[in-house]
Amino acid sequence: MQPYILVLYYSRSGGTANLATHLARGVQSHGDFEARVRTVPPVSAATEQTVPAIPESGAVYCSKDDLANCSGLALGTPTRFGNMAAPLKYFLGGTVDLWLGHRLTGKPAATFCSTGSLHGGQESTLLSMMLPLFHHGMLLLGLPYSESALSSTRTGGSPYGASHVSGADGQPTLSEEEQTLAFALGRRLATVAHALAEARL
Repeated sequence: MQPYILVLYYSRSGGTANLATHLARGVQSHGDFEARVRTVPPVSAATEQTVPAIPESGAVYCSKDDLANCSGLALGTPTRFGNMAAPLKYFLGGTVDLWLGHRLTGKPAATFCSTGSLHGGQESTLLSMMLPLFHHGMLLLGLPYSESALSSTRTGGSPYGASHVSGADGQPTLSEEEQTLAFALGRRLATVAHALAEARL
């Protein structure tokens, strides 16, 4: 089986999903990894409500095996009050068995997010997603300023990870800089995953 980088996200309006697409393109441009794109189901306050095992559209739901066997992880979410969205947090909360088995220890990871406004909590959201990944023993990557789009962007993108500003109308279309930085983060994640795999041989 070809090694893969897991691009795991939750998206409501499409901005985070679009970031995931460009991250996956960056991963695949490296050439040594498949980009496995997965999502998580929504959560509901109605305990009797269920969702289909396979979503009607978009990426399929992530399994714990998808997470346990990845060579690296890109984790994405829309911002919810400066934090990750509840469905993603719920999924991560159920990975204690992977933590106990050290299944993610030493693997590289990166984060990405989308917000409605430029100062809508992007950086705190990116950092909030890093916390459980640190507990899992993962090696966190960001975007270096050698990526020139990081200095020229007027929309999303930060040294903490790729991001998108959708605006008040919830526009999911990424700016050119947002696309460039998401692609660069995916490629960087694959490059580091490859170097770590070579070092273990």
